[in-house]
Amino acid sequence: MEIFEWIIILLLGAALLAALARRLGAPYPTFLALGGILIAFVPNSPQWTLDPHLALTLFVAPILVDAAYDTSLRDLRDNWGPVTGLVLAAVGTTTLAVTLTARALVPDMPWAVAIALGAIVSPPDAAAATTVMRQVKLPHRLLKILEGESLLNDASALLIYRLAIMAAVGGSLSFTSFAPVLLLTVVGSLAAGVILALVTQPLMGRIRDVPTALILQFALTFGIWIAAERANLSGILTIVAYAMMVARRGSMRMPARMRVPVFAVWETAVFILNAFAFVLIGMQLRPIWVRLETAGTSFSYVMTALTVLAVTIVARFVWVMSYNKISRMRIERYGFHPPRPMTRPTVGSGIVISWAGMRGIVTLAAAFAIPETLRDGSPFPYRDLILLTAFTVVFGTLVVQGLTLRPLIRKIGLTDDDPVGRELRNARVHVYRAAIDSIKHDDTLHGHILRKEYDAAITLNESGEQNGTTAELPGGPLRRQAIAAARQRAFKLRSDDVIGDDAYNLLVEELDWAELNAGAAREG
Repeated sequence: MEIFEWIIILLLGAALLAALARRLGAPYPTFLALGGILIAFVPNSPQWTLDPHLALTLFVAPILVDAAYDTSLRDLRDNWGPVTGLVLAAVGTTTLAVTLTARALVPDMPWAVAIALGAIVSPPDAAAATTVMRQVKLPHRLLKILEGESLLNDASALLIYRLAIMAAVGGSLSFTSFAPVLLLTVVGSLAAGVILALVTQPLMGRIRDVPTALILQFALTFGIWIAAERANLSGILTIVAYAMMVARRGSMRMPARMRVPVFAVWETAVFILNAFAFVLIGMQLRPIWVRLETAGTSFSYVMTALTVLAVTIVARFVWVMSYNKISRMRIERYGFHPPRPMTRPTVGSGIVISWAGMRGIVTLAAAFAIPETLRDGSPFPYRDLILLTAFTVVFGTLVVQGLTLRPLIRKIGLTDDDPVGRELRNARVHVYRAAIDSIKHDDTLHGHILRKEYDAAITLNESGEQNGTTAELPGGPLRRQAIAAARQRAFKLRSDDVIGDDAYNLLVEELDWAELNAGAAREG
């Protein structure tokens, strides 16, 4: 009963902290990190522990599925250069810099352990950054670069992390064994994710019960991750490939009455997982601190953690600003020819991306997942230092960068011309015309009224003066027929890259609510 009471208290506390963050215009993970610190010093607070093997599965798998559903393949292709640079070069630069720093400060730390520490703190979490950026209307291109980085850099960082842990636990890992492992992991994981999506989609498409669909979605998320890890593949790459394939091909199969509650439950689940990740790491801080004080290493470990925090921030600046400079020089020489209108790189955009490197749940989960013992039964070297450093980096970046990112963006003066809004208005014109075509032979009074309504929405969106939606208007069978045609047209627009996933998701949400209203009118 006591555990249940603490769970209720912690969930209420997380909800209050998130509400406070929204009120202050700050990213909610920053306030969750503050809550984690407080937990460490609350008298008689519980001391829950988490199985290291469970950490990545529990926290990272659903987070990645949720992120992959929102990722636009078109925007990834448009920004493949900067995204690839951040996913590979920035992660590699940070890992190398932290590895060398850790070895310099703690000479007895094995190289494999130092590399694991570098990989743990290298992947930023875009959730905090994008929360701030959407509030200040940052250029859409920067948002897409950060979201693409957040989805894919976890894979590159945790591949390094996995190999380092294998070397630390097993004793060594030569290049001849490293290369086949890496190749098999990358290719096999991507192939497995795609195949699993194709196999499971027909089953999921037949389900029309919300609770059953949710249970199967979470079961598949965790099951695919566990199966991939058991097969010595990358759970991250497998789950990302699976989720992106399902999101791309399966969105048309789910009816509106399922999609709206399912998405709401997933959003809530992601928030709860973020909250408990910070709570659990906070619970580990007090016993870690007691052990460090007993061993007389608390001061040196704190200084090491703070130094790694500084190196992590600086390493990202070094790579991002170097790439930014090269990009601007190339544009000056050859011009800027993007596949569609977008903001060109500037010094200001480079500074914002550099400063938007807040760490989050993946760093915490990876630190949790370090085994407590080696193969011979001896304790894993410097595990307490790694846990302390991981939380210091997460807490430091979320507080220092998270609370200053919004003023920095306003100071630089970056603005957004709302490309998603333009695509959304253009898409509404197309889908409402498709809706009109689907009922053009209906000569009833309802048919005439619907066609006039959709004509009015088209006029409003073509004028650009205001958005014209139909979600709040009454429904009926004829409207549901028109909405079905409109949704098909929206799916075709996304498939043809006429609109991106952001505009598509907003449009489908509008059509879902219109369909639900139509169903409510029928029931009434």
